[in-house]
Amino acid sequence: MDKLESILLKCWSSKTSSKWTPENPYKGQCGVTALVLHELFGGQILKTKINNQWHFYNYIDSKRFDFTKKQFDFEPSYSDISSNCEEAFSDTNNEQYVELKSKLEKAIRFTC
Repeated sequence: MDKLESILLKCWSSKTSSKWTPENPYKGQCGVTALVLHELFGGQILKTKINNQWHFYNYIDSKRFDFTKKQFDFEPSYSDISSNCEEAFSDTNNEQYVELKSKLEKAIRFTC
């Protein structure tokens, strides 16, 4: 998990979020990232309301992981509301999900 953020930065693109930009690669990646990490590592998907929109992240092995929080220019105040795959999918689509999952699985295999 220590290297996961740097791996994700290499995997995220405009194909994993329509909001992605080179200046802010974290933007719009929360739902798709939470879904892929949930499938690969288990745990729970959590959410917090930020700017009247849901922000999704993971809770794995009794620890919160929010690899996309740097899309904001402030530290989120977490509510840690239980969520699920259906809600997180409202922030993404299947093509983005398949793209990120494929790239992340390849990147993890390459670094191991």
